[in-house]
Amino acid sequence: MTTADPGQVTRPPMQTPPLVLVIFGASGDLTSRKILPALANLADRGRLNDHFTVVGVARTEWTDEEFQAVALRDSPDAGPAWREIVKRFRYISGDYAATETFDRLKGVLAECDQSYGTSGNRVYYLATVPSLFGEVAQALAKEGVNVPGHGGEFCRLVVEKPYGRDLESALELDATVHAAFDEHQIFRIDHYMGKETVQNVLALRFANAVFEPIWNRRYVEQVQITVAESLGVEHRGGFYETAGALRDIVQNHVMQVLALTLMEPPTGVDAPHLRDEKVKLLKAIDIPTPDEAVDKSVRGQYTAGVIDGQPVVGYRDEEAVAPDSVTETYVALRLRVENWRWAGVPIYVRTGKRLPARVTEVALQFHRVPFLAFQGELSRQLRPNILVLRIQPDEGISLHFGAKVPGEAFKVQSVAMNFLYDQAFADAKESDGYPRLLHDAMVGDATLFIRSDEVEQAWRIVDPYLEAWSEPGAGLHFYRAGTWGPHIADLLLERSGDAWRVPEL
Repeated sequence: MTTADPGQVTRPPMQTPPLVLVIFGASGDLTSRKILPALANLADRGRLNDHFTVVGVARTEWTDEEFQAVALRDSPDAGPAWREIVKRFRYISGDYAATETFDRLKGVLAECDQSYGTSGNRVYYLATVPSLFGEVAQALAKEGVNVPGHGGEFCRLVVEKPYGRDLESALELDATVHAAFDEHQIFRIDHYMGKETVQNVLALRFANAVFEPIWNRRYVEQVQITVAESLGVEHRGGFYETAGALRDIVQNHVMQVLALTLMEPPTGVDAPHLRDEKVKLLKAIDIPTPDEAVDKSVRGQYTAGVIDGQPVVGYRDEEAVAPDSVTETYVALRLRVENWRWAGVPIYVRTGKRLPARVTEVALQFHRVPFLAFQGELSRQLRPNILVLRIQPDEGISLHFGAKVPGEAFKVQSVAMNFLYDQAFADAKESDGYPRLLHDAMVGDATLFIRSDEVEQAWRIVDPYLEAWSEPGAGLHFYRAGTWGPHIADLLLERSGDAWRVPEL
């Protein structure tokens, strides 16, 4: 296996090189909602080369013109640069298992090189259902369009999540994809990694001398990571029945945020150094036996309730969901990181649908002071110091500390000092991360993408929970939509008096 990508750069330029972006699943929901608007965003900011184009591949019977019309429809506010680029878009209709589809693709790629000057550079984006990832990769290899030429051209593969359904299937998929592409060519995407506030975790930790000395077990009592959604499964009931919250959120989003928050300082923020430290952290997470996993986890499923004043149905009444489904829509875990920095610090993670609000945050709760002179009524409203990293919405950082209440009595209470991302940076806009990640893939910067060993280790962590929950009679706890999950999740907290944090809404 080769070790370097000829097209890789350590610092991405403002504009992509000439290339063809081939989107498999071009007529699907992901392309419509995320990929095409992200490309329009890049075009409006001048990040796409004049010798850039897109080739869409899907089963839907479209012409080039129909695909171009969809691209304009899905980005109605895009400027003239996007409209000009869209004129070059091509489309191939065909089955992913048919040799003819990839024969046509090879021909269209050659035409793009000749007509648009795309220089033989290819980025293949797998926006299909996960079961087709390996099949498409093998078909590209069979056609011989999976390897770069000898003139400095590059060829890359962008793979969406989920990358496997468990450790075994992830390893099988990896073997299939690696038979067609070298690791340096593979860009496994997790859109959370493209969010500015996720990356800001690195800046907060490693650019501020005031935080790094206290970012350890001596000062941090516990860590809570919350990924909450007020939405249900919407029209994705069929997909969710095959996934569940553990596979859909914990194995990827949560593990990535956890790794960035708790890893050791990297010696650089380039791809090798950053990803090395993330893997080290994931390998330090204690992996329970299936029996231990039962005691360290709670899974739940929402029933009918009220969200934002409106009644909503329970999960089992959602479209394409089995009436006796045992798929979890809520997961809470108690984890341990067995290393010098975090030994003995409980890490609590939870995610769920139909919770009271959409919020993603990391909260570090610090130890209480060893002696408090003003006790009783004077400090009844005083809480432990907490540093909250808010990833979405209202991205920012909040520090909770004790302050004296105005008046003659020496009363203290907890107050919050807030940093809001969009107020500090006038140009800040909430993003789902796709424009940044697409740009990085096209310029060859793998820093924010997931390496093979990261995927495997994340599956090793969650596999015991999947195994434990597959047993007959494995516990499933119900919670009303609009609440913070099943009450039994409180039993995961180790100390008497501890509670799950209620995010500020």
